[in-house]
Amino acid sequence: MAKINISLDAELVVEVMVLAGVGSPQDAVEAVVRDYIARGHRTEARVQLQDEPGRKSESLPPPLPEG
Repeated sequence: MAKINISLDAELVVEVMVLAGVGSPQDAVEAVVRDYIARGHRTEARVQLQDEPGRKSESLPPPLPEG
């Protein structure tokens, strides 16, 4: 996998390290980025599941009138 180098504010990185409980600045930032991506995937999956019942009911023909 390709790697990049970025510059971040030291206080920001230290806060991420403390919150993530990680001793390495690189590992802490990587953990935050991976978590952010995983959250996005979970949200997409949840939205798809919520859309499915609506799509199925939209494709059904209207019920016949009783009488």
